[in-house]
Amino acid sequence: MSAAIDPRTTTASGSDVRVRFCPSPTGLPHVGMVRTALYNWGYARHTGGKLIFRVEDTDAARDSEESYRQLVDALTWLEIDWDEGVEKGGPHEPYRQSQRGPIYAEVLEKLIASGAVYESYSTGEEIDARNDAAGRARQLGYDNYDRDLTDEQEAAFRAEGREPAWRLRVPDHDLTYVDLIRGEVTFPAGSFPDFVVVRAGGQPLYTFTNPVDDALMGITHVIRGEDLMPSTARQLALYTALIDAGVTDFLPRFGHMPLVLGETGTKKLSKRDPKADLFLQREKGFIHEGLLNYLALLGWSIAPDRDVFTLEEFIAAFDIADVNPNPARFDQKKAESINGDHIRMLEASDFASRLVPYLAAAALVETPPTPDQQKTLDAAAPLVQERMQLLGESVGLLGFLFRDEVVYEEDALASLPENAGPILVASAGALELVPAQDFTAAAIQAELQKALIDDLKLKPRVAYGPLRVAISGRRVSPPLFESMELLGKEESIRRVGALVQKIG
Repeated sequence: MSAAIDPRTTTASGSDVRVRFCPSPTGLPHVGMVRTALYNWGYARHTGGKLIFRVEDTDAARDSEESYRQLVDALTWLEIDWDEGVEKGGPHEPYRQSQRGPIYAEVLEKLIASGAVYESYSTGEEIDARNDAAGRARQLGYDNYDRDLTDEQEAAFRAEGREPAWRLRVPDHDLTYVDLIRGEVTFPAGSFPDFVVVRAGGQPLYTFTNPVDDALMGITHVIRGEDLMPSTARQLALYTALIDAGVTDFLPRFGHMPLVLGETGTKKLSKRDPKADLFLQREKGFIHEGLLNYLALLGWSIAPDRDVFTLEEFIAAFDIADVNPNPARFDQKKAESINGDHIRMLEASDFASRLVPYLAAAALVETPPTPDQQKTLDAAAPLVQERMQLLGESVGLLGFLFRDEVVYEEDALASLPENAGPILVASAGALELVPAQDFTAAAIQAELQKALIDDLKLKPRVAYGPLRVAISGRRVSPPLFESMELLGKEESIRRVGALVQKIG
C-alpha cells in the first residue's frame, strides 16, 4: 500500500466483514437501489460476514413510513435477508436515524472536546461577500473564516442572537484511499473546505450521521454507488476525526459501483423511468431469482460466456473486487429473457403457485384457488412454462381456461382465413367422433388431422389457426390439443360452435 494511505484502514476479511444497506425511505424502491442491496448482500454471504440494514430517515419533508414499509417489502420479496437492523434488531439499535438523535449529540460532544469541530456563524450572504471581496469565485463556497474565531468573537455573535453550526476541521494534507473497484484515489489538500456536520439548531447532516453510524456499527466495507464517490473525501476526513476522538479505531474500505444507465446508454437510469420501478417489474411478472440475476450483471459477470446462474452460484462466485467500474446499461429485453430462463428452472408446482397472484388479480381464480381451479392450473402450468418470460403473461395465456366465455382479441379475429367457417364446422364434426372418456390430446389430434389435413388438404397453420382462436380467443396460446383436453369434449365443441356463429 502507498504510504499516503491511512494505516488504520481496516484489513477485515472473512467473517469479520460487515457491510450495510442504508437507503432513505423516499419514493418507491428502484432497481439501482436493489443492485446496491444485492452487491452488499452477495459480498456478506460470500465472505461469511454480516449485512446490516438501517434506514436514513432524518429528512422529515421527504421520508415517509409508507416508503419504509415498501423497502422492507422489497427486500422480503427479493429474499435478500439481513443479519442486523430494522425489523430484526441487533447490538447497535436503533437502526433508524430518526431515533438516534442522542447518539449523534454524544458523538458531537466528543468531537468538540477533541477540537475536531468548531463553531461557525457565517451566513451564506457573508460567505459570498467575502469571496467577492477577495476576488474568489462564489462557487468555491466557504472560506474557513470561522476556523480561528476568538472567544470574544464567538461571544459577540451569540450576543447578536446567532446560533452556531458545527464544522469539521478538514486535514491540510492529501486524502488517499484504495477503492475496492477503482484502485487508488487521492483527494488533494484544499480540494474542499471545512464542512458543516451539524446545523445551527442541532440538526445533524448526512455527512455526519452516515459515517458516524458506520463507525459505531463497525462497518468494514462501504459498498455504494459511483454518484456518492465525491462525498468519500469528507467521510475520510470525518473518520480521521472520529478515530482521534476515540469513537472508532479504524477506517472502512470503500467501493463505488458503476452507474446504471438507461437503455440509450447515454444517461443514468432515472428513478422515474418505469423500468427502474421495482414493484412495476414485479407486477409485470419478474421473479426475484431472474431479476437479481440480471441486476448482478450490471457491473459483474460470473464468466465471459455465461449470463444465467442461481443465487447460490452468485454468492459462491461474487467478489466486490471483480466489479467492473464502467457504466452498465439496463436492457429490459435481456432482463426479461433471463427471467424467462429462471421461470423454466422452477419446479412445476412452484411455478404454478407463483402464477396464482397474477391470475387472482385478474379475477380468474380465487385466493387460494378452488379445488377445480387448482386442478386446472396444475395441469395447464407445464404447458406454458416453456413459453413465458414474465409471470404476468399467464393472464393472457391461461385466462381462457378459467372463463366461461371466450374473449376474442381483435388481432386473432383479423387473422381468420376466409374459409374459417367450413374449417370450424369440419373440426366440430371431428371432435364429435372422439369418445368423451377418451378425449385426450393424442386422440383429438388424430381426428383433427384426418378431417383437416388429410381430407381437406389444409396446411396445419391454416387448419388449426381458427381452432386456436375458437378455443382461446388468441393467436398465441398453450398447445391446442392439450388445451382442448383440459376443457373437455363438450366445452371444446361449444366454443367452436360459438365462433362459427360469431363470424356468420
